[in-house]
Amino acid sequence: MLSTSVMLRRFYCLGTAASSPATSSHKKRLVYLGSPQVSASVLDALFTASSAPDSLFEITAIVTQPPSARDRGRMVMPSPVAQHALDRGFPSDLIFTPIKAGEESFLCSFKALEPELCITAAYGNILPTKFLNIPSKGTVNIHPSLLPLYRGAAPVQRALQDGVRETGVSLAYTVRQLDAGPVIAYEKMEIDDKIKAPELLEFLFSQGSKLLISELPSILDGSAKTKATPQEESKATLAPKITQEESYLSFDQKASVLHNKVRAFSGWPGTRAKVLMIDPKSDQQNTIDLKIITTRVHDNDEIRNGEKDDIVFVKGSLIFPCGDGTALEVLEVQLPGKKVVNAAAFWNGLRGQKLNKL
Repeated sequence: MLSTSVMLRRFYCLGTAASSPATSSHKKRLVYLGSPQVSASVLDALFTASSAPDSLFEITAIVTQPPSARDRGRMVMPSPVAQHALDRGFPSDLIFTPIKAGEESFLCSFKALEPELCITAAYGNILPTKFLNIPSKGTVNIHPSLLPLYRGAAPVQRALQDGVRETGVSLAYTVRQLDAGPVIAYEKMEIDDKIKAPELLEFLFSQGSKLLISELPSILDGSAKTKATPQEESKATLAPKITQEESYLSFDQKASVLHNKVRAFSGWPGTRAKVLMIDPKSDQQNTIDLKIITTRVHDNDEIRNGEKDDIVFVKGSLIFPCGDGTALEVLEVQLPGKKVVNAAAFWNGLRGQKLNKL
């Protein structure tokens, strides 16, 4: 495990970047900004493209979130992007980890690198005007939605929550207003009602990487700025950050709404349900906090013969009655501190206890 001193980049304001890699005069200087695992896949695509004999650019520096405590051991670890860069042999002192991108010490060192283009993908920090004014070719963002739809921190999650069947990825110039810059290119795709947020995020950033590589020549020669299309503000929608408080399911809503929420919140923060366990022999009752992992909308009305709050087990699924006479099939669940199990294993573990939704 690398020490914190290696993972953290100290910033010094010098006349030139003291640790800049050897540069070739005909290659453009590109700085990459990203943090989570999906951003690491974009960085990998850029590393591969930059190593080609006819490459037009080189990666001069990487900017990412500071090391943080992650996983069950709560060890302080570099971001997935930083770790991937280190694994690829990228110089550790050229991995910048400012708490905020507006820090004067960071901006001073960043400017000394003389970057010509910045690429961002789920970086996680707001870029101030002082930053955006530095790269001569601008800053381009890979955004996993069809802009101007779903501007903001959680575009994939909010799109799935809305039950969209068409989504996509956009390349857009970064401006001070959130995700509002001119769109260079986009790619549309159809999705089904089973895909979850982590899977869709990975796919969209993979497609976004390919789109970026294909558009880089025009971005680097400046012609992309003339063809980029301004966004229609009247069509803009927002995708606000998801909070932990949103994770609980309310079964007075329709099953389709809850199913879309389960897909959208998969990964983090997940979705949960308060469930009442009843021992029919002793009438003892316990409330459990059940994490709902995988669902589908039930399309058969014949299964609900009991009370409206009863949860029953039918053909491998837990059936939760929902609003407007609908029902949600729950296929996988997880108890606190336990592993994910299928509905059959969970039901067998109840040993005759009844379940009611709360």
